[in-house]
Order: sequence, then C-alpha cells, then structure tokens
Amino acid sequence: MTDKFNNKVVVVTGGTSGIGLATAKAFAAEGASVFITGRRQETLDAAIKQIKGRVTGVRGDMSNLTDIDRLYDAVQQRHAQIDVVFANAGGGDMMPLGAITEEHYQRIFDTNVKGVLFTVQKALPLLKDGAAVVLTGSTVSVSGTPAFSVYSATKAAVRNFARTWILDLKDRHIRVNTVSPGVTDTAGLNELFGGDEQAQGTKDYLASLIPAGRVGQPEEIAKAVLFLASDDASFVNGVELFVDGGQVQI
Repeated sequence: MTDKFNNKVVVVTGGTSGIGLATAKAFAAEGASVFITGRRQETLDAAIKQIKGRVTGVRGDMSNLTDIDRLYDAVQQRHAQIDVVFANAGGGDMMPLGAITEEHYQRIFDTNVKGVLFTVQKALPLLKDGAAVVLTGSTVSVSGTPAFSVYSATKAAVRNFARTWILDLKDRHIRVNTVSPGVTDTAGLNELFGGDEQAQGTKDYLASLIPAGRVGQPEEIAKAVLFLASDDASFVNGVELFVDGGQVQI
C-alpha cells in the first residue's frame, strides 16, 4: 500500500462484483474514501464487508437518473469534491442479428451508454479541476463477436465519449480515459457463458487465443484503472488502454 489516493474521494459504479469490486478494494487500500453502487442491497452489503477501508454503498441503477442523483447527494453529504469517477456499471447478453428485440437494445444502451453519460455529466459540479474519469470499455468495441453486436456497439460509444469529453473538459484539466478489458474471470462472465463447466470450457478456448495464454483477473484490470486515475498518468488523456493479454493486437 502506498497511500497514493490518501484523502481522495472516488466513485466506482457497479462496484459490487468483478472488476468494480476489485477496483474499489484497490482504491480503498490506497487510502481513498470510496463510494460504490449496486442494484441490490444484499450484494451491496456483501461488497462493503469485503472492502477494507473507508467505503460507502449507495443502492442504485445507473440507467436511472434519479438513482444517479441520489448517489451524488450521498457523496455531497460527506465531501465537497470528487477526485475520481470510475464509470464501470454495465453489462449485456448475447443475441444474434435477426433475434434482437427492442427491449434487448434499450436495456443494454440504457445501462452502458445512457448510464455512463449521465454518471459523468451529473458528477461535473462535484468533480474537482484536474480530476480523473475512467470509463469501462471492452475489446469487443474493436473486434467482432458473434451475437454480441448491441453490447459491442455500446462499448464503441463509450470509447468515443472519452475522445470527445477531453475536449469538452480541457479547460478544467479533467482527464478522461478508457480501460478496455479482454476476457476476465468474473461471475458475470461465467453467467454469460452458461455457468460452471460450460463457462470453463469457453474460457479455456478463449485463453488459447490470447498471447498471454490465460484469461485476465479482475485485480489486473483494477491496477490499470488506478494507474489511469493517478498522477502517474498525468499526461495520459483520451486513451483506450487494452488490458487483454494482447488479444486485440494480433
């Protein structure tokens, strides 16, 4: 522990599992006051027990603007400013072209695009000048994946948010970067791949396609997020950092 984020205020949306939880733990271990969100109170409570340090849980769905307002109201009750926003809440499921429904499209775009947009926009009054914003992208934004077109499109949109927001926020010196994980060993991925043995078989196959020879761990993505949010990345702005074992480079 280096206390690199000591006395910093950090917001992590979707912080109850997987990459979000690992990142919240990492920020808290570095001395930050961390606010996490989750849709279900029981998973939020469980996550808070796992995070060592100063952590506050706020139940909410980031596709719901009222819930986003409640998040920042909770922050403002304790702190005057926010130093870091990690807009991580998101998700999706597979559906091939020809079977895509309006509900499927709306749900994934509301969570992954609308949610990210308003999570950042509504943070602006509290974000300090010189703050850092990190968005969660994905390797699927630049590579084709069968039956995953809607989710992939949302992550391409997120990537472009970073490119344009650095221009909108340049006068405030707020940096915006995207971390794009490859295949990462999370409960959400296991569910997407059908669970248990089926999921393991799919992960083993995908690992064989990755130059690193394995899938990633949430803690490895968290380290990349902390770098992008830290002063070590003070001249890194608008980038997409792939944390994927080399998957999209071949």
